[in-house]
Amino acid sequence: MNHAHTDTPHHGASHGHHHEHAMDGQAEILDLDAEVLAEHTASITAWLPLQPVPHHIVDLGCGTGAGTFALLDRFPDAHVTAVDTSAEHLQRLRTKARARGVQERVRTVQADLDDDWPDLGSPDLVWASASMHHMAHPDRALRTVHDTLAPGGLFAVVELAGHPRFLPGSAPEDRPGLEERVHAAADRRQAEHMHHRGADWGPMLTAAGFTVEGERTIAVNLEGSRSEAIGRYATGVLERIRSVVADRLSPEDLTALDQLLDTSSPHSILRRDDLTVRTVRTIWAARRI
Repeated sequence: MNHAHTDTPHHGASHGHHHEHAMDGQAEILDLDAEVLAEHTASITAWLPLQPVPHHIVDLGCGTGAGTFALLDRFPDAHVTAVDTSAEHLQRLRTKARARGVQERVRTVQADLDDDWPDLGSPDLVWASASMHHMAHPDRALRTVHDTLAPGGLFAVVELAGHPRFLPGSAPEDRPGLEERVHAAADRRQAEHMHHRGADWGPMLTAAGFTVEGERTIAVNLEGSRSEAIGRYATGVLERIRSVVADRLSPEDLTALDQLLDTSSPHSILRRDDLTVRTVRTIWAARRI
C-alpha cells in the first residue's frame, strides 16, 4: 500500500515506505508513541469485552509493536501474530520481544494486506490500531477479518482523530496558532489519499457481519513539561508532517515551524516547558457471532 504518511505517528500506520531514513524516523515515532501513550493503550486492552480470554491474537499493521506488547502484557498466556508491510518495523519488534523475553510468544508476518492475505489461523482476537484507514478496500478487509476470526472471536479497531497536538494555541509568540494551521494542511492532504481516516467504523463492521458490542472514545491529555520523550515525540511528529505539507504553508509559517524543529535553536520544541499530548482515540469492539 502506498499512502501519504503524515499520520505515521500512530500505531500500525506503517505501510508502503519510500526510503530508509523516512522509515527510521517513522519507527522512532512509533516507539515514542508506544512509550508516551502506554497507559492509555493498557486501558484500552483492559476495557475490551473478552470472554473467554484469548490465546491467539493477531495484530494487523503492528508497526514496532505497541499493541503487540500491550496485549502480551494483558494476556500472559496468549501468543501474538504481528503483521506489517515493513521488514524494518518487524525486525525492531523481534528485537524488543527478545529483550523482554517473550520471543517465543511472538510470530511476525510481513504482508501487504491490500494484496493477498497470509494464513493467520483462527485467532480469538484481532487488533488493528490506526491501520484500517490505510486499507485501499476496507470493506473487503473487514470481511476477511470476520472470516479469519474464530467463532465468538473479537475484532478491536482503534483509530485516532488526526495527529496529536502538542503546543498551546498561543505558540509560537510570533505566529500563534501555527500548529493548528499545520494540522489543517496535513488533514487536507490526507483527505485526498485516505478516505476512511476519521470514519465511523461501526456501520462498516456491522455490514461486514460483525456484532458491535462496544464503542469507547478516550481523550488523551498528557502534561509534558518534564518529559524528554514527549519533546522528542512532538519534534518527530511535526518533522514528518512538515515533510509533506511544506508546499502548503505560508513562508512565515514554514520559517516559524523550522525554528521549532531546529534542535539547536532557542525556539526549539525541546526547550519548551508547556508541551502537552492531546489526541482522541476511538475503539470499536466487534464480535463474530
